[in-house]
This record gives sequence, structure tokens and C-alpha cells, in this order.
Amino acid sequence: MRRLFFAGLAMAAMFGVTADTAAQQRTRVTIYTALENEQLQPFRQAIEAAVPGVEVAWVRDSTGVITARVLAERERPQADMVLGLAASSLLMFEQMNLLEPHTPQGAEALRPAFRDQTQPQTWLGMDAFLGVICFNTVEAQRANAPRPARWQDLTNPAFRNRVVMPHPASSGTGYLMVAMWLQNMGEEAGWRFMDALHENIAVYTHSGSAPCVQAARGERTAGISLDMRGAQERTRGAPIEVIIPEDGTGWDMEAVAIVRGRPAPQTEAARRIMDWAATRPANELFSRFYAVVAYPGVTNAPANYPANAEARMFNNDFAWMAANRERILAEWSRRYEGKAAPRN
Repeated sequence: MRRLFFAGLAMAAMFGVTADTAAQQRTRVTIYTALENEQLQPFRQAIEAAVPGVEVAWVRDSTGVITARVLAERERPQADMVLGLAASSLLMFEQMNLLEPHTPQGAEALRPAFRDQTQPQTWLGMDAFLGVICFNTVEAQRANAPRPARWQDLTNPAFRNRVVMPHPASSGTGYLMVAMWLQNMGEEAGWRFMDALHENIAVYTHSGSAPCVQAARGERTAGISLDMRGAQERTRGAPIEVIIPEDGTGWDMEAVAIVRGRPAPQTEAARRIMDWAATRPANELFSRFYAVVAYPGVTNAPANYPANAEARMFNNDFAWMAANRERILAEWSRRYEGKAAPRN
């Protein structure tokens, strides 16, 4: 009996060491992200299942905060990779030589717009997010505010203090809208439009989804926000119409890239994660949260999603967005910072 007892202890010790060793052999990859909070767990589970031996450690914040953090840490980077961050931010990092070159396996199968066109490649698009107007029809009727068909319609005095949009320095959605207006209208006319729009803005939020949430609750008449958030709020019963103006809308891609200058085990694990992001199963996960993804044939038709969305995505110049980001944000803040929401 004693022999069996000690044999059992020896077996338990052996398996304990084996389990500890296996845990120690996992490579912890620190990933900076602007994914929504509800996406973090599904993405972690999918990555760790598809890329054995990897442990995902998220650092999550808004697009503007993550972008600023990567730039602040460029001499001593702390992130191993970024995933779910606006492509316009990654293009800026690429121009500053902050990204590790890597062409993911199978990337050639993705839509051309979602692939880095420079060589060597440093980033990969995952999905697209669009700017929309979440228009509360009940509040609009009370205010006698007409349904906006074009962006200029939001400058109507009936919308005074009834419009909310994201702060472009904090939110990727906010910046893609400002960049779209300046590209589509021309810079002089674009700033003139934003001056007029500013008269009707109640507050600039630090979240891209908050304007639609506020419109859905009836706190605002119109919220400039994310396409998928608009569809979700409408599906939940909010009295909103999700409008993509007929003169086109801004859009950006969420993308993935590897940060240069990190330890070799983390960099190699990050390459494998980036390879996973180019696969069909990864894009099927992305399509649970976004209507437009990189992999051809992977589609999603969410309830109450605007039918004309892809047709109204304007011809965005991502390189221009990246090259002019600091200049545009400085000018925007000089003009409009007074209505920014307090930071938490």
C-alpha cells in the first residue's frame, strides 16, 4: 500500500512539473488594440486555439489613445503587435519605421484594398468600419428637424445642440469623418463645413460608438457614429434610422501589424498571429462584428444595416490620412476643442 501511495505521489509530481513546464513554454504576446470590449474574449479564444503555444495579453483603449501610446513608446516599445487598430494609424507607424516587415501566408487571397501595397508588407487589413448618422426620428419630430440626406443638412439650425460626434484625436471614427470631409469637399470647404457643424454640436465624445448610443436613448437627435453600432441599436428597438448620406461616407480598416524591436519569441509568435488574421476562419470571426471584411466571399448582413453601405464608401486615401494626421488634429483642436467631453 505504501508503495502505491509513494508511486502516486511521484506520478502527481511528474504531471505537476509537466503542466508547469507547458505553461512556462507558452509565449505571452502583448497586443495593443482598439477592439470593442465584447470582442476581446472571442478574439483571444480564437487566436489561442489557432496558434498553439501563444497567450494573448490585451491592452485596450480607443484608437487615438493606442496610437499616441505606440508613438510615445517608439524608443522602447512595450507592445509586441497591434490588432484591431485603424489602418491609417498603422500607415503612420509604417512611415516612421516602427513596424516589423511580414507578408502573411495567404494574404494574396484578400481583397486588394485590405493589403499593404508597399514592399515589404508591414500591415494587413481585417475589416472596414464606416461613419453613419444615427437619426432619432422621435426626437427629430419634436424638434421639427428634417431627415438629413447629405452631410450639409446637419448644419440646419433645427439641429442646434442636438448633434454629437466623436473627437477625432480619441476616436478612429471621428478622425475618418474629418479626413473624409476634407478630402471630399476640399480643405477650405471642409473646414467651412465643420465650422457650421460645430454650431450644432452638443459635445465631442471620446468614443466612436457613444454618439449613436446617445441618439438611441433620445439624448440627441443625431449621432455621427459607427455603422455596426447603428444597426445594433436599431435592432434593439431604438427609434433611429441609420443613414449613410448620399454624398458618401468616411471609412477605415481595422488592421494588424507587428511592432519592430521586440524579443525574438514574441516577434515569431506575432508572425503566426498575423498569418492567422489572413485566414478564412479569422475573417468569419471578424464578420460576426463587421459587415465588410477582407476575405472575399465572407459576408454578413446584419439586421437593419444600411443596404447601400459599400456603394457609398468614398475613395479614401489612407496614405494622405496618415501623412496629415498630426496637422489636421492640431487644426481641429484649435477650432473645436471647447466642446470636447471631459476625459475619464
